[in-house]
Amino acid sequence: MKNFTFSIPTTVHFGQGQIRKLGAEMARRSSRLLMVYGGGSIRRNGVYDGAVEQLKSQNLFWTELGGVEPNPRISTVRRGVELCREQNLDGVLALGGGSVIDCAKAIAAGACYDGDPWDFPSGKARPERALPIFTVLTMAATGSEMDSVAVISNPDTQEKLDFAAACCLPAVSILDPTYTCSLPASQTAAGTADIMSHTFENYFSPIETSFLADSMAEDILRACIHYGPRAIADPNDYEARANLMWCAPWAINGFLDMGKPVAWSVHKIEHELSAFYDITHGVGLAILTPNWMRYVLNERTVDRFARYGTNVWGLDASLPARQRAEEAIAKTREFLTSLGLPATLHEVGIGEEHLELMAKKARTPGFDRTFVSLSQEDILNILRMSL
Repeated sequence: MKNFTFSIPTTVHFGQGQIRKLGAEMARRSSRLLMVYGGGSIRRNGVYDGAVEQLKSQNLFWTELGGVEPNPRISTVRRGVELCREQNLDGVLALGGGSVIDCAKAIAAGACYDGDPWDFPSGKARPERALPIFTVLTMAATGSEMDSVAVISNPDTQEKLDFAAACCLPAVSILDPTYTCSLPASQTAAGTADIMSHTFENYFSPIETSFLADSMAEDILRACIHYGPRAIADPNDYEARANLMWCAPWAINGFLDMGKPVAWSVHKIEHELSAFYDITHGVGLAILTPNWMRYVLNERTVDRFARYGTNVWGLDASLPARQRAEEAIAKTREFLTSLGLPATLHEVGIGEEHLELMAKKARTPGFDRTFVSLSQEDILNILRMSL
């Protein structure tokens, strides 16, 4: 293991009814807030009413920004920054899933920055300050409720880019599993795939001596495999919803990559799919991940895939490593398909027309440090395998 520093200052209130603690938490840090959300689901599942009740209980001022897109756009971030400046707001409350929280992070940082907030994902600047961020989670998927990363799209440039800064860690996150019970099966499936993909990207690393983190990654994957289908079969299964909700942040909050170098590849490739076609992130990950696994399986990586097969899928450890690895990859695809997720790009309306350009844009220096280094041609091959 390599040296590391681990700090997650986010206060998490987990469980049914925990939104009752939100008002006091906000009042300790802010008095004038921007409430950020997506569509109408928060009004149907009680999240909006619960948040308003908490704001009123502490006599807090708030204004609202709705309509955040599934792949949040920089234009929406800019509107939020303008509202914060015009109304002298000093906190941002996100009601929703990862997209809404990512948008809130970019707004919170942009409100404390003199330039254009697109400077953050484009790499021209790094946030140094941000307004306090509060979240009420409605979908277990991205883990944005307990990490410092935000992913923002720019349709004008066909880019979907991320940035990370410690100041963008949420101050407080409310995780009530009952708020996810109204999710459509398709979103529960996509969220499960997203959690698994975060875990894979941390688990498949050139350094394999972080026993605790690797074992926890395997536990998260087993939990997704066990509880994902249960949550889809019975949307009101609290145990399933709770376990998925708690897996999501731990798949990405930094713990799983402590002590080892991690550079993500599948996520970077999928960001191009979302940037060009605006598809659901978890859907793109479900299509790409098993094909990436097949592509990077070789003599050096076979033992890690074999361990994955034994420890996650329960394959007989006495089987040859190559057989276990191939069966594990096949089971990964079968599981994702069983959740109702597509297995090919054609199923989501993506053809060959932009593959070369997407491969070119996806290839960044970070691909030299991934589990298996990938060239632009390698990325193109994986995209073609996914057709």
